[in-house]
Amino acid sequence: MATNRTYDELEIGESASLTRILTPNDLFVFAHASGNINPVHIPDIDWNGDGQKDDPVAPSMWVGALISSVLGNVLPGPGTVYRSQTFNFRDRVHLGDKLSVTATVVEKQADRVVHLETRVARSDGTVIADGRAIVVAPETRITFDPAELPGILVERHQHFDRLTELAATVPPLPVAVVAPDDPNALGGALLAAREGLITPILVGNATAIAATAKEIGADLTGFEIVDEPTEDKAAARGVALIHEGRARALMKGHLHTDTLLRHIVKRDGGLRTGKRLSHCFVMDIPGRPSPVIISDAAINIAPDLAAKVDIVQNAIDMGRALGITEPKVGILSAIETVNPAMQSTIDAAVLSKMAERGQIRGGIVDGPLAMDNAIDVQAAKTKGITSLVAGRADVLIAPNLEAGNMLAKELTFIAHAEAAGLVIGASVPVMLTSRADDERARLASCTLAILYDHWLRNGAPLAPFDAPLPRTDAEPKAEAAQ
Repeated sequence: MATNRTYDELEIGESASLTRILTPNDLFVFAHASGNINPVHIPDIDWNGDGQKDDPVAPSMWVGALISSVLGNVLPGPGTVYRSQTFNFRDRVHLGDKLSVTATVVEKQADRVVHLETRVARSDGTVIADGRAIVVAPETRITFDPAELPGILVERHQHFDRLTELAATVPPLPVAVVAPDDPNALGGALLAAREGLITPILVGNATAIAATAKEIGADLTGFEIVDEPTEDKAAARGVALIHEGRARALMKGHLHTDTLLRHIVKRDGGLRTGKRLSHCFVMDIPGRPSPVIISDAAINIAPDLAAKVDIVQNAIDMGRALGITEPKVGILSAIETVNPAMQSTIDAAVLSKMAERGQIRGGIVDGPLAMDNAIDVQAAKTKGITSLVAGRADVLIAPNLEAGNMLAKELTFIAHAEAAGLVIGASVPVMLTSRADDERARLASCTLAILYDHWLRNGAPLAPFDAPLPRTDAEPKAEAAQ
């Protein structure tokens, strides 16, 4: 609760402070609220054109706005009205800087007018800004509950951006792209090649591929094209390229999923490993601290318990490839207790016990869990659920394909998540993108394939998920003027 100090209560020399750390979301919100889109204040962009992402500096008026947080929240607090404010800006604020914001009463005048010295300093004592505020202090006690303030969702897909940067630190992955004869399929593969993520081998009808390239204005010079007249032959040839060692991953282009999977799972010449294939959607959901993996939403229609064992293990492996050390897996149902009339709750309980006994490895598995208490800590507490997974799930295992597919699409179209998909369980990663997926989704799927390929071959992720990325930037750029 925020409670004020009335004019009569204020004393000369009285002081109050708040602390604040500058985050990327602060800069995005301020840019939208103020209309100031000066690129030197926007994270994750190259504003000077040298090919490196530049370190943004906070707008000076964002720093100034911190003063109002002290005046409006603490001293004098709720009910305070500005008369004037002066600023001297002495230094710049960078991402991660911890700031101390202080206001000190220096003068009281008639009509409830109060003068306060204001100061913003970095944690090392460096003064960022100082000045004087003149306000009209409140006359009566006012108390305000901050919980009444609506929250703000910043639609920002930072997890895929970070993972793509990480994937770009290793050599490009050789990928057989099967039937890339529509704009999204071909455009996505070429985009990933331009980003240095993959070396695509275009397998399909050469005439159709060339026509698509002309349609999107792409130059195919330097790209290998393996001419196969039909989708079926293209799928077979793509799998053969894996066995020949010329490719280490498959990307589905403009063909039906069944056509490609038929050649992946065939006993002779396929890519089987003894595990059931399953599909993992990796969802970058705005506001979530890490990606969320959903399985299975694309291959196994009504999996039995044996199939779910492989689905869970595959999803754990995907999480570990992303750098999540011990993925927390929530087995979803409509309720969080075992009900013999609901098979999904029985399966969930068995899967949890199998993980405890080491039959499923590498993650923490719990269920049954309803969706709310799988991802929301408060919902889990409200229902009295004590669990290492409840409220913190990295992986959500749906009871069947219909539920998984609806969940993934709801997150995409209602929660504004960005989704990428990968088939796990074959000897190589398979990018099973939808024919309707755009280039961005295909690029993200290439990122997943690179990370999973590295994990398959090395038994370890490229980097822990929360570790800093390897830095290749040049020296920090000189700060730009406001």
